[in-house]
Amino acid sequence: MTRTTFLGLGAMGGALAMAAVDADRPIVVWNRTPHRAQRLGERGAVVAGSVEEAVAGDGVIVACLLDHRSVRGVLDPVAARLSGRTLVNLTTTTPNQARDLATWAGVHGIDYLDGAVMAVPAMIGGPGSTLLYSGSAPAFEKHRTLLELWGESSYLGIDAGLASLYDLAILSGMYTMFAGFTHGAAMVGSAGVPATEFATRAAPFLAAMTGSLAGTAAAIDARNYAGEGQQSLEFTQVALDTIVQASIDQGVSVEVLRPVRDLVHRQVAAGHGTAGTDRIFEEMRSTR
Repeated sequence: MTRTTFLGLGAMGGALAMAAVDADRPIVVWNRTPHRAQRLGERGAVVAGSVEEAVAGDGVIVACLLDHRSVRGVLDPVAARLSGRTLVNLTTTTPNQARDLATWAGVHGIDYLDGAVMAVPAMIGGPGSTLLYSGSAPAFEKHRTLLELWGESSYLGIDAGLASLYDLAILSGMYTMFAGFTHGAAMVGSAGVPATEFATRAAPFLAAMTGSLAGTAAAIDARNYAGEGQQSLEFTQVALDTIVQASIDQGVSVEVLRPVRDLVHRQVAAGHGTAGTDRIFEEMRSTR
């Protein structure tokens, strides 16, 4: 079993490396701040004092750093030593940054696999942990045993930017959902209701609403916004106007709601009021 080198031992990088240690795989670890490597060293990992020392030898390299700039900053000085090796980049980047890294890797003879971790560190290696990959298909197949230590692994295609695109698209839904929840918590909080109490009411409803995503997706793919059961833009406009007014009445900021309300208003003003609310996709979609 060849060794695996881990560059970056933040919360996620540390969890990935620990899963490899738990599986009795030989690993080398490096982090800019050495104290993060101490626990892994106690478990048998080789702790490298420098990036040059970490990448010496053979085996796959896993980068889980802060951002695109940090990946290039760490790897550029040692690029010549990585020819013939596989680099699995699990750093969050934009799709174009992932493609840039794939191009950079190709210039240096490095087999590049980009990945997106759809889990929090505590989930790594456990139920619900999913990782998405794109880029080198041979690298994915060759190192699949390692990759599946961290969670269910899916390969999306040779475009190195696809995993990142999926990752950020899914996270956009998560962040806006949480923003909506905190807005609701602020609304009921104005009446003295604890956020914990609100969560017991909101969480089951929001979970149930995700069941409608398949229907929304089907309407979008078919560009059919007149289907039975779709809530009209006119109805949604009234609902959002009411929520906004209630928020103002309670002294709650409407910064989260205003962009969505304005988008719906524009659709209605353009003559699409009787269409389903899913039609807002038409205003968001890429025109490239």
